[in-house]
Amino acid sequence: MAIKQSTADDDELGVGLLLFIHYRAMETQVFQALDEAGFTDITPAQARLLQRIGRDGTRVTELAEAAQVTKQTASFLVDQLERAGYVRRTPDPADARARLVHIADRAETVRPVADAAVAEVEAEWRAHLGARRWDQLRAALTDLRALTDPYM
Repeated sequence: MAIKQSTADDDELGVGLLLFIHYRAMETQVFQALDEAGFTDITPAQARLLQRIGRDGTRVTELAEAAQVTKQTASFLVDQLERAGYVRRTPDPADARARLVHIADRAETVRPVADAAVAEVEAEWRAHLGARRWDQLRAALTDLRALTDPYM
């Protein structure tokens, strides 16, 4: 990835947009790696939902809330993921009317590819910023989770 010098205009960008720009750059690199590994049937919207599935399964209503999409959208995405073999649904032992969405074996094969791509991006960013500034960035973003992440 080519490194561009900052311009005066960069100072005018809001922090939210700055965070989004870097998130999208990482997401693009992850999806490039997934495509190269043959996982061409997963979309960013589906991946964002997959990331929110808990170890013991998660209800669609909880996925919708965590992903900040409607229940209908979450159901649609889960249907697509299930057809592609990335998730499976099981009865919820706590409520016979509800079903839990679980990560399926196929999604487990995606995880190392995505994790490696994320690690590569993070290593590049760390090298660019230096260890001290990288650690400060991670610490600040981690601290902000207390204000911004109701699911932690």
